[in-house]
Amino acid sequence: MRPREGEVLHFSEDPTIAEFIPHVAATARVSDAYVWAVDALRAPSYWFPRQCPRVMAWPRAGSTSADVARIIGPYGGSRVHAVEYGWLERMRTVRLYAYRFPAAPFRPYAEPEPARRFGEPEPSAHVAEVPVRPLGPPEPVGDLFALHEEAGIELRVLPRLWTFWEAVTASTLGFSGIRLRNAR
Repeated sequence: MRPREGEVLHFSEDPTIAEFIPHVAATARVSDAYVWAVDALRAPSYWFPRQCPRVMAWPRAGSTSADVARIIGPYGGSRVHAVEYGWLERMRTVRLYAYRFPAAPFRPYAEPEPARRFGEPEPSAHVAEVPVRPLGPPEPVGDLFALHEEAGIELRVLPRLWTFWEAVTASTLGFSGIRLRNAR
């Protein structure tokens, strides 16, 4: 489940949203009101239940082969995503939906991490500062495990995320951590 050319996506467990109004998210680290969406590159980071804590890592231009081998591993995937065992049943049963938006009202939003360590920040999301209506009804995302498999993304299940998070953030890989306040 990725956006088509000229689109961005918003993932939600609520299939009844007719219009997205800019707001300050409860979990936001910024005080500006936005409608948040993601592009094709970042969409896999949202193939999870909304509140599920997860850590994602991927090679980037400055990644060392030692870090890729240590974190990504020998399985040949382009990225690795990690969740805790306690979220497996929710991943199997969640009804997740993707809303498609036209990309035009959105602009890239650059997070300060992880790219700050390696140069210019890279966009982690796209934001709109005006109300946005979806292009159509939300689409069921489907089997989250199948999405990961089809995309060649290794999905790791760990007792706790924190040791993996520490290893990833100390590496030269690109990374993201979402909803980590919900991790054990």
